[in-house]
Amino acid sequence: MSLENTINDALKTAMREKDKTALDALRAVKSQIILLKTEARGAEVSPEQEIAILQRMIKQRKDSYEQFTAQGRDDLATVETDQMKVIEKFLPAQLSPAELETEIKKIIEETGATSVKDLGKVMGTASKALAGKSDGKSISEMVKKLLS
Repeated sequence: MSLENTINDALKTAMREKDKTALDALRAVKSQIILLKTEARGAEVSPEQEIAILQRMIKQRKDSYEQFTAQGRDDLATVETDQMKVIEKFLPAQLSPAELETEIKKIIEETGATSVKDLGKVMGTASKALAGKSDGKSISEMVKKLLS
């Protein structure tokens, strides 16, 4: 089942339960999927694109959360965290820090990286291999730590 169908089912459930937070988050995801489909002239959205949409939306909400908490707007920050939780349900399971470290060590061995100079080579491979399983910031921090 595609993400779009899953989102539509979740939207129906949220409407029945009158869950405003879930409705807002799910409608935002659906609009991003529709926008991507119109840009691609009706072509199907790939699973990688779906994951990228979800990750981008979570990142946007994290950024908004940080801004709202810095400004003392806890009411708006709570809305952002609630929406993040709804969106995260549709992402694949995230790697723990230990699992991430293990995966990146394998990638470093495969690429033959030995120092921070090889950061770009490792990041390119790691970003593709771990797409959807971890965010780019976590991957970057782990790669830098292991290559230092």
